[in-house]
Amino acid sequence: MSRVSVVVIGGSAGSIPVVTELLQALPRHFQFSVIIVLHRLRNVISSLDTILGNKVQVITIREPNDKEEIREQYVYLAPQNYHLLIEADKTFSLDYSETVHHSRPSIDVTFESVAQVYASQAVAVLLSGANQDGADGLQAIINQGGMVIVQDPATAEYPAMPKAALERNREAVVLTPPEIAAFLRTLTQ
Repeated sequence: MSRVSVVVIGGSAGSIPVVTELLQALPRHFQFSVIIVLHRLRNVISSLDTILGNKVQVITIREPNDKEEIREQYVYLAPQNYHLLIEADKTFSLDYSETVHHSRPSIDVTFESVAQVYASQAVAVLLSGANQDGADGLQAIINQGGMVIVQDPATAEYPAMPKAALERNREAVVLTPPEIAAFLRTLTQ
């Protein structure tokens, strides 16, 4: 596997406790970027970045601005009601186009964008959720030589999303949340 430059995590219903566990597993000085795409209600004020930040105080979690440069040792949370894309110059692009799988941000949109820019330097993690968002994006990352991990559906509060991803992506590594956390710790060694 190439040097990992980005870890992109997607989730929906039931994924916030796992995201928190994964962020808490990151060492203080990890040498890659982390991008999180979580489905959120569109018309409700969200302070998810603050909530996650309070649970993981040693890491700064921020919602990126359009055209912001992606930096190592940062955790980025896709802004509510925008698709989060990655440009070839490794900056963010926020997009307000139609929903994908009834979601904006869409996990597929971000994963596919990460695949194009980071290719084999990407690791994608798909967590609990109630639809099939993320399955196509995982395939894009596999096609570009990146690594994909899917939460074991037996451990997911809502197993539909991991199950859909595994049906589409036989190459995905299936891990429990503690195993995913342990894997992320190995990326910094």
